[in-house]
Amino acid sequence: METKTNTTTGPAFLDDPRIQGSFASAQRSIGLYGALTAAALTAVVVVAACGHTVNGFMWVRAVLPPLITLLIHRMTVSAAGGSRRAFERLSGLTVVMPIAIIGVDFVPGVCPLWYALMQSVCMLPVIHLAFLTRGSALRGAFPKAR
Repeated sequence: METKTNTTTGPAFLDDPRIQGSFASAQRSIGLYGALTAAALTAVVVVAACGHTVNGFMWVRAVLPPLITLLIHRMTVSAAGGSRRAFERLSGLTVVMPIAIIGVDFVPGVCPLWYALMQSVCMLPVIHLAFLTRGSALRGAFPKAR
């Protein structure tokens, strides 16, 4: 009986050490983002438990980012496997997220300054990821389609 096995693990260009290094750095950034957003959620829970005011906006903005971490992780894994579509989504999302989150948090009266600063710190790994997706290694792996 003859068995056929598929030995390909993805596009050959993804075996480049620079590309693998960029995706490894991306995974670390996502892990850090997840840890920071979990800490932010914990801070909101502690502040609320201590009897301080925590509005609905703060709750939503504290609960959603840890969930978004899973989405970003999934896109990164797909992109590391050679998915151009996942790479393009990841690249776009990592640019829009920091602008939207930091921009809205610093609108006067939306949330306390400590919370806006905490959310801004959470965006640092995402900003790093945005630079990674625009770096020469990954840009070369996923050139723009014409």
